[in-house]
Amino acid sequence: MGGVPSRGETTTMSSELATDPVAWVDRHGDALYRFAVLRVRDRTVAEDLVQETLLAALQARDTPAVVANERAWLLGILRHKVFDHFRRVSRDRTPADPPTGDEHDGDDDFDERGRWAAPPARWSSPEHALEQEEFLNALDACMDELPARQRHTFVLRELDGIASDDLAEALGTSRNNVFVLLSRARQHLRDCLELHWFGR
Repeated sequence: MGGVPSRGETTTMSSELATDPVAWVDRHGDALYRFAVLRVRDRTVAEDLVQETLLAALQARDTPAVVANERAWLLGILRHKVFDHFRRVSRDRTPADPPTGDEHDGDDDFDERGRWAAPPARWSSPEHALEQEEFLNALDACMDELPARQRHTFVLRELDGIASDDLAEALGTSRNNVFVLLSRARQHLRDCLELHWFGR
């Protein structure tokens, strides 16, 4: 996914593919909830976003556009809801809010453009690791250790492919700081996984 979908970009299923909305929770509720909680790391917020998604899907069910996969359609709506959630959170932050510690700690690790002075080494076989459930559990635990803005930036960029300019807008920060947040998130995850997974 490149960039943020427009608000008017709503799709639904053809009548042949549409199922009874009552069945959506049974068919897709767990998947939608996992998708949301991975991104917002808050069970209550995740549940609210899933409810908003199902309501939006119900309202959009009779629009003329067609999508071939019901779950993909619902996840697409949820992805918009998650992004809007981060946009709202960013808008609610005020200059009086205490600093998060994400933006300015460890600045000696970066050059004047926000890039790593000494980039972290590449992992030898990330594709193989991602196939292992134990690795995914370790990654999830390491992500829980990230400061909120680093985690949000990493998830939206790496999992959802949100463009840097759109991320900067959603998080209420500069494009340059998006790169800093991403770099620090990647470094922390690398160090954490080397300790808890690769170093076992």
